[in-house]
Amino acid sequence: MPLRAVALWLVIIALETLHGIARVALLEPLVGDFRARQLAVFTGSLLILTVAWFGVRWLRPASTRQALAVGAQWVALTIAFELALGRLVMQLPWERLAQDYDLSRGGLLGLGLVVMLLAPWFAARRQRMV
Repeated sequence: MPLRAVALWLVIIALETLHGIARVALLEPLVGDFRARQLAVFTGSLLILTVAWFGVRWLRPASTRQALAVGAQWVALTIAFELALGRLVMQLPWERLAQDYDLSRGGLLGLGLVVMLLAPWFAARRQRMV
């Protein structure tokens, strides 16, 4: 299951990359950078839930624990990807990266990661697999 989980994560990250490009091109000019990033957490969460919904039968988690382990793997891979992209490619300062996770300052990305963590379990539960 771990390789299948990585394969689905690659689908998620590809969709989220396209989602980010669309956010910058379409939403950011209308509402500004920070508000666009906030709103994108909700649409990005829907993308994640959709991939989990359609991919969970292929994953075949045998238990709640396995489904949550997939979600945890997705979260770890996503954080590593975000940090690598943000720091190494885009050369963003740590403060800017942290801003997206700081609920007290309006950062909602942590909520998106909670959705990602729970998405495989939720999809498996709704489809009566676990």
